[in-house]
Amino acid sequence: MTDFRDAAMTSKAWPFEEARRLLKRYDKAPPEKGYVLFETGYGPSGLPHIGTFGEVLRTTMIRRAFEVMSDIPTRLICFSDDMDGMRKVPGNVPNQEALREHLQKPLTSVPDPFGTHESFGHHNNAMLRRFLDTFGFDYEFYSATEFYASGQFDEVLLRAAERYDDIMAVMLRSLRDERRETYSIFLPIHPETGRVLYVPIKHVDAAEGTVTFDDESGREWTLPVTGGQVKLQWKPDFGARWAALGVDFEMYGKDHSTNTPIYDRICEILGQKAPEHYVYELFLDDQGQKISKSSGNGISIDEWLTYASTESLSYFMYQKPRTAKRLFFDVIPKAVDEYHQQLRAYPDQDAAQQAANPVWHIHNGDVPESTLIVPFAMLLNLASVSGAEDKETLWGFIRRYAPEATAESHPDLDQAAGYAVRYFQDFVRPEREYRAPNAKERAAMEDLRTRLAAWDGDADAEELQSLVFAVGKEHGFEPLRDWFKALYEVCLGASQGPRFGGFIALYGIDETIALIDRALAGELS
Repeated sequence: MTDFRDAAMTSKAWPFEEARRLLKRYDKAPPEKGYVLFETGYGPSGLPHIGTFGEVLRTTMIRRAFEVMSDIPTRLICFSDDMDGMRKVPGNVPNQEALREHLQKPLTSVPDPFGTHESFGHHNNAMLRRFLDTFGFDYEFYSATEFYASGQFDEVLLRAAERYDDIMAVMLRSLRDERRETYSIFLPIHPETGRVLYVPIKHVDAAEGTVTFDDESGREWTLPVTGGQVKLQWKPDFGARWAALGVDFEMYGKDHSTNTPIYDRICEILGQKAPEHYVYELFLDDQGQKISKSSGNGISIDEWLTYASTESLSYFMYQKPRTAKRLFFDVIPKAVDEYHQQLRAYPDQDAAQQAANPVWHIHNGDVPESTLIVPFAMLLNLASVSGAEDKETLWGFIRRYAPEATAESHPDLDQAAGYAVRYFQDFVRPEREYRAPNAKERAAMEDLRTRLAAWDGDADAEELQSLVFAVGKEHGFEPLRDWFKALYEVCLGASQGPRFGGFIALYGIDETIALIDRALAGELS
């Protein structure tokens, strides 16, 4: 463990880099509260999406990296902004018309369109917690509604009333002229309608801890800022929450980055040191558009887990957080295979290499052995040529390729076989498009077929790969990838695929000969 801690202290893996930065925060004395507090925020205006998971996962990776370097206890809070007013009805929920009359009410006061929970906010909070629990995250859940109503926020809210002018000065500098005239950091909750009101505040009484305002009909009201009767605008809320909880670290997306000085300054005005931050790039869908929880584009957590393991999703999230990445179904097979490549590499690595390996961060150092002896991409192609309807079809080929393998001894392989069939049926089969070979390609494929028919050795993947390679070279394919691309498009109906020698070894020499015959005869569709 000492060797690994030493490696962690110099590792360039981003969780360790961030953990070292956080450690400097307390290089002179440990935190008075007795622990380092990590926080992630969640806006439950729509169903939880995969970006939310990524934020908690990445924060957890930094937390675990910190724990390698320091003996200071840590906590992680997942904070739901469920007191926000519902500004629009999400497009991906049922009973939308029934929700329209509840616009501007706090999400925990909006009826649940699914009819399963106390409110829409409670429903989405439950969804979030279920998703996070699926991955075994160690976190504490905080609801903004409870945080305001229980009095936990009262001390900071009263301080915000006392320092109202200072906070307003920070906010007004960031607003357009027309917004400045009506802006206030406080948003009253109307005592009768229950709506969150965006109205000018006529007077803030710091001594009494109240705000006075006129509602939309012109009636004057005075409400205490405490007890959940008033909430903060979202930017002041960010900084005030940090101050109230003593947050030490929070990461958020690039869309928040310009607000960082605002959040920090408000936290400082309210008497606390601003936390450390990590700004990550946003996920994009297959069209290059930002993934939005309200529009429901991109992939949900449940959708990813329909086609691949939780660990493959964690691997995807680990990669280059500060680089915008497209998050759509085509990335899944690559993530699966790369994750298992890293698993296989881990046992032979030294401490420094292990500290930089994504699987250490995914498994918090307790790294399992990979039992995926056939790449996921290969299983997909096997499912494609065999028209597999269930994973037992694939196991028929796998047992011939690796007689010692069973579902019990190779659970990763068994799981991946099931995922591959599902992925093939939903994504590969509808998009398959075979083409006829040109004259040069036909001659090369006929040559490959002849050589396979004469093959009298074992079905060794590397030797068969060398055979396929030699055929392409002898038929003048330059670059050679054009030869493999032709094999994929003519025989598999795709523009890319596995190492073809490995595919032959798995699928079978006789079966591959039959496949080439059918392809050259134009019988594949």
